[in-house]
Amino acid sequence: MKQVLRLTFLIGVLITPLFSSAQNAPIINATISGKVVDARTSEVLIGATVVIKGTTNGGPTNQNGEFSLITGQKLPFVVVVTFVGYQRKEVVLSGDHEEIRLEESANQLSDVVITSRRRQESAQDVPIPISVVSGVRAEDAGAFNVNRLKELVPSVQLYASNARNTTLNIRGLGSSFGLTNDGIDPGVGFYVDGVYYARPAATALDFVDIEQVEVLRGPQGTLFGKNTTAGAFNITTRAPSFQTGGTFETSYGNLNYMQAKASITGPLSKKLAARVSFSATQRDGTVYNTTTLKPTNTLNNLGYRVQLLYKPTEKVAITITGDNSRQRPDGYATVVAGVVTTKRAAYRQFNAIIADLGYTLPTTNPFDRITDADSPWRVNNDFGGASVNVDAKIGRGTLTSTTAWRYWVWDPSNDRDFTGLPVLTKSQGNSRHHQWTQEIRYAGQFSSRLSGVAGVFIIDQDLRSDPVQTEESGSAQWRFSQSSTSALWKTPGLFDGFGTNTTSRLKTLGAAVFGQVDWAISDKWHLLPGIRFNYDKKDVDYKRQTYGGLQTTDPALLALKNGLYTNQAFAFGVEENNFSGQLTLAYKASKQLNAYATYANSYKPVGVNLGGLPTANGVTLIDLARVKPEYVTHYEVGVKTRPTPGSTFNVTVYNTDIDDYQTQVQTAEVGVNRGYLANAEKVRVRGVELDGNIRVGNNFSLNGALTYTDGKYVSFKNAPVPLEETGGESAFKDISGGVLPGISKWAGSLGGEVSGAGKLLNLDGRFFLAIDGYYRSSFSSSPSPSAFLNIDGYTLFNARVGFRASNGMSILLWSRNVTNKNYFEQLLPAAGNAGQYAAVLGDPRTYGTTLRYTF
Repeated sequence: MKQVLRLTFLIGVLITPLFSSAQNAPIINATISGKVVDARTSEVLIGATVVIKGTTNGGPTNQNGEFSLITGQKLPFVVVVTFVGYQRKEVVLSGDHEEIRLEESANQLSDVVITSRRRQESAQDVPIPISVVSGVRAEDAGAFNVNRLKELVPSVQLYASNARNTTLNIRGLGSSFGLTNDGIDPGVGFYVDGVYYARPAATALDFVDIEQVEVLRGPQGTLFGKNTTAGAFNITTRAPSFQTGGTFETSYGNLNYMQAKASITGPLSKKLAARVSFSATQRDGTVYNTTTLKPTNTLNNLGYRVQLLYKPTEKVAITITGDNSRQRPDGYATVVAGVVTTKRAAYRQFNAIIADLGYTLPTTNPFDRITDADSPWRVNNDFGGASVNVDAKIGRGTLTSTTAWRYWVWDPSNDRDFTGLPVLTKSQGNSRHHQWTQEIRYAGQFSSRLSGVAGVFIIDQDLRSDPVQTEESGSAQWRFSQSSTSALWKTPGLFDGFGTNTTSRLKTLGAAVFGQVDWAISDKWHLLPGIRFNYDKKDVDYKRQTYGGLQTTDPALLALKNGLYTNQAFAFGVEENNFSGQLTLAYKASKQLNAYATYANSYKPVGVNLGGLPTANGVTLIDLARVKPEYVTHYEVGVKTRPTPGSTFNVTVYNTDIDDYQTQVQTAEVGVNRGYLANAEKVRVRGVELDGNIRVGNNFSLNGALTYTDGKYVSFKNAPVPLEETGGESAFKDISGGVLPGISKWAGSLGGEVSGAGKLLNLDGRFFLAIDGYYRSSFSSSPSPSAFLNIDGYTLFNARVGFRASNGMSILLWSRNVTNKNYFEQLLPAAGNAGQYAAVLGDPRTYGTTLRYTF
């Protein structure tokens, strides 16, 4: 971490002179002075910042509230005045000794400006259910990635047993719950500065210099290039500026937590500006491994982003961006959370198996945070890319072209039996992914009553094993796989080193034409129709070869080996297209009330199984290689209100039906790596969402959200049985009417901040105390509802106290999970369904301090 901090410092030292030298030296021939005061009390404001607009020429007011500017610019010119707790103000200075009066930002909530409809608008005016989290709020709350952001937006669910196995859902929909199968598209779009991130693992990034995060709920395929059946994350980073500025931040906490962030921006010439941003995070593990004798589940993340902004004219802006993220944690180890008695024979139960092998679990309490995993952990996750974005103002709108290339490299090693026994000694699903995207769209005000967006989008993806994906068994595998009392199972070396090498390649081409218009029928009534055409082409080549184990020609022994792993191969191509769309009717009764109703249908493309297929009587079920597309029908009614100038309150009611829902299911076959994909005939999710904000004076603010979500399988007649029913008369079960996994009926967040003016070390500013609470009720952690794989509800509290100085310096003390609540994030059956299941544990209490300086 010392190297990280040195690098942060060097970035500032090396780049600041470049920005400084790029500015024209001022001609010292005029001195302009003035005073900044409180508009209500006329008290002088000490430390207010006064800068000549478009330059870096400026500084703070002195002890008398006075400022002095030495400049060669001719009067009149514009200055920008800012001070903590007051509204930003631009003032035209026409002479010397002027007094500038600032208003407190007290009894009015500032408008939250969003860009989800490809133009700048107030979030309260847009007929879309949307949650917005500013970069500053996310930073203060310690939400430096999406997994932590979900505590601020309860409609979001994220589950990750490792970066690859990331499920990012909105309202319980989007991706299949459990272990990721690379053969399907996510239903939640993830965009950073207009660039689509196709792989779930890429959403595990640490935020680098984020301006704000917009979470759109419900289908949004008529606004975004890639289809989004459940919603979208629209993330905006801070753009390069022609005014020099920067932020430096360091954090330290328990578990040797260290985080360093830096960002610096400014002009390189009159038409070229740059921004360089950097983030590094490190933390010791939260689980102790008795095999390696050291903590595991560490954080070790590094990321950077470089942006160049070129403005050849006032109407054209070209932004070139490059970014990279590198993650090297010591494992995503799980702990054994419990043991279920299945319907298998007594000798096939987990406790009987480990007794025969002379093994005992290191603990039966998962919250001891102890594992004895014996396979070496490796979780190397690398992703990044480059993009070119061109915005050109043409007519009454803006033409935008976004060209991007991105990559993802996954190099793992896992222990999928969750124990210290040599059952599965290798589980390495190495993958490499490349994507190329091109989006061209035009957004603007087409006439006095018609505005909207129209565009085309192309994505080309290449996902392949890198070079092979490996599963390998150890010396204890025979006892877990044993399915009869035959002495042949004890044949020495039968399964030792027996495994599979898999090569696969999935090439995907997707294209779309999309658009949505906003027709102002009258001053109050708006009609918003949207349409989308999808084209999808997928070509898959999958081949799995067995190797190792006892070399024999004995048919009986070969049959035992084939019961564990078989050779599998398939190759096919599929080509489909689809029309979808939506229609919204909005009624803007006043500035305080905006109501809307939406009907939408949407579509998720055909999928393919890339984790191995189940078998029946030794025959591979090739028909399961193809997974049918999803068809979504969605209804929604919402009301957005401003009860007072200092408050908002919004309500949304929705119903979503999905035919041929793509779901991940668990099978008892070890050879089906990470489970396999199947279609449930129909699912339904319906719910109610409430959210609001209130600000009282200049000293208190409160925000909250509450969601009720009811998700169930309307029809799934041929689902695999849950863990406890493994070994019964049938391997399949009708679970129609059962709950969907990962969905809490109730979830909510509530946060507030109290602040007041004061001084610290002779610096003027504001002291503050903030508390955030997050609650979710119990939920199922099994694709097929189980009596055992349910996670109890829990409540988390995070708190911070600190001081924000008017000169840009901030210091805060923080704690996450203040009450040290023990809770599960996910429960996972072990491969083979012997009865044991593991848990992904939530973080224990953490605490620390953050020092930030912004200029």
